[in-house]
Amino acid sequence: MEALKPVKEGKVREIYDNGDTLIMVATDRISCFDVILNNIVTKKGTVLTQMSKFWFDMTKDIIPNHMISVDVNDMPEYFRQPAFEGKSMLCKKLNMLPVECIVRGYITGSGWASYQKTGEVCGIKLPEGLKESDKLPEPIYTPSTKAEIGDHDENISFEQSVEYLEKRFPGKGAEYAQKLKDCTIALYKKCADYALSKGIIIADTKFEFGLDEDGNIVIGDEMLTPDSSRFWPLDGYEAGHSQPSFDKQFARDWLKANEGHNWTLPQEIVDKTIEKYLEGYRRLTGKELQ
Repeated sequence: MEALKPVKEGKVREIYDNGDTLIMVATDRISCFDVILNNIVTKKGTVLTQMSKFWFDMTKDIIPNHMISVDVNDMPEYFRQPAFEGKSMLCKKLNMLPVECIVRGYITGSGWASYQKTGEVCGIKLPEGLKESDKLPEPIYTPSTKAEIGDHDENISFEQSVEYLEKRFPGKGAEYAQKLKDCTIALYKKCADYALSKGIIIADTKFEFGLDEDGNIVIGDEMLTPDSSRFWPLDGYEAGHSQPSFDKQFARDWLKANEGHNWTLPQEIVDKTIEKYLEGYRRLTGKELQ
């Protein structure tokens, strides 16, 4: 069987054109600091795909999503091989909106760095006296532009997101920007409340949306995975310092601490990383990964 070529390849995902649908494959690659590492993290792609499916199913009442199926038997024959099983998603084609919709419920990462300097995050004034990893009074919406691979996304204000969308969709900028903001916050609140009941804090996350063939806004891409979100364990959470997390933090920390690593992790760090992904999946879904 001839190998199919993805039409678009990201750091971790590959997208295949399937006529009027797409097939999104989450590979077992891992990227840190915008670099693809030399390691393969077995099962990571399956965690990302199955976790997105879990959240898409849970949030259909808020907004429709692009998922059609995660069963390879619903896909062309080429995908019915072990390399694709569990990590492939058949999706509707969307005209993607060029804004990354970021929502922050806690102050951490670049948001914390910015707050320390200016008391603001992405132009939003926050209360004085917050500590690192504090819960914010209300989740904040901090969109950014979507950069090409290799470039960095740029944070923009809500007002700038209106202009940015208006340029690309004349007459629709304000409507789309408002809908993206409202959906992002509604999705975050529902899912963060649910996760908390399972012992996981969702500190922040990002969503991507697109337009379907009827011009409706639909959530696409991935949803609330450890690659697009910060998940913290609730036990042991205390503000005032950074938190351990269910994601690539192990890998990032090791790379920062070791020079001359040539973007290759030792196997024990790879094992610890996937264990975190699997534990997050188990806690959130209540199931073992198949």
